[in-house]
Amino acid sequence: MNIYRLGEAWDKKELLKSLGVESGGIAIMSTKMELYYFYLKDLRTPAANILKQDALSIGADLAVPSGVITCEKEQYDCLLIGTKKHIEILSKKELAQPFGLKSVAKELKKFLSIDKHSVQIMGVINANDDSFYAGSRFLTGGALLQIQQMIDDGVSYIDIGAVSSRPSASAVSPKVELKRIKVICDAVKSQKLYQKAIFSIDSYTPEVIEYALACGFGLINDITGGQDDAVIALAVKYHAKLCIMHMQGKPQDMQTNPHYEDVMVEVSDFFEERIAKCEAMGLKHEHIILDVGIGFGKSLEHNLTLIRNLSHFQKFGCEILIGASRKSMIDKITPATTDKRLPGTLAIHLKAADNGASIIRCHDVAEHQQALIVWETIHKTQKGNL
Repeated sequence: MNIYRLGEAWDKKELLKSLGVESGGIAIMSTKMELYYFYLKDLRTPAANILKQDALSIGADLAVPSGVITCEKEQYDCLLIGTKKHIEILSKKELAQPFGLKSVAKELKKFLSIDKHSVQIMGVINANDDSFYAGSRFLTGGALLQIQQMIDDGVSYIDIGAVSSRPSASAVSPKVELKRIKVICDAVKSQKLYQKAIFSIDSYTPEVIEYALACGFGLINDITGGQDDAVIALAVKYHAKLCIMHMQGKPQDMQTNPHYEDVMVEVSDFFEERIAKCEAMGLKHEHIILDVGIGFGKSLEHNLTLIRNLSHFQKFGCEILIGASRKSMIDKITPATTDKRLPGTLAIHLKAADNGASIIRCHDVAEHQQALIVWETIHKTQKGNL
């Protein structure tokens, strides 16, 4: 008899199926194979003591500070640890408990029915001359050649913008923005390129967005996160998807000492409010994509925290976009000029995919396509070769 430890099982049900486990057993055991960690902020002390006992009674646990048992403070931050099965039990059990535990139960339940999305690549084309990465800048003719190259490389989305959103970027008038992108939009329409990939308009200017949507674009990539109701209304009118990005401040000042009490809480609250707003205006939930906004009003630690805990945002049931391609956070970790940041980009994006990202926005489509094929192959469970 031999024994060896398995790594993380990406598809737990498929692993059990490969062993010949009966379907009923697969459903039961797969929930025991996934370990969850939940950080509970400002949990009332009586609630912490109740949840601790309830968790221990089913084999889970709640890590609490030493003062909880003697109720030294009114509130504490705690860490809930348990399998998916444990969370299923607690999400029901705590509904009957006082001190705010009903709300805890409702939040836990949101994480139990998360759908997995296949990971797709979004290529970036900037129809301007001041985006932070020179390799993404293309004038009209070059842009059309680059679009075809990205399609040949297997891209799913192509994101086209005419205004740089790099830190301290200069503002551009709607007239200039439209002039920069109009010929590309016309070509997408006349050549029916929208049949080969989903085109995304990287803009928050309604007149520019509408021109692109009328040319066959299917996604609005809005760095202001749907701040303008007119943008949401256009997504509804054209049955387009809308990517809601979080940004603190504006491009002109967003990297001037960004500060959060808790970046996870504030970004999560932002998404909750904007999703509700979009749905109230008639946008279908499945047409909403979320982007935590790496580098948009965030320090290095803010960015790292969001990437580490990206799976939290799966609770909203929306696809998650990640865009860290060649960004300065890589240089802050290991010094590298913009043209030397592809390896760091791939490391971030593959980790983000592990944590639930389903759309990878990048400058280097072919390299990401290869990396994702290898990543997916590693994660696959094959019968007889666990």
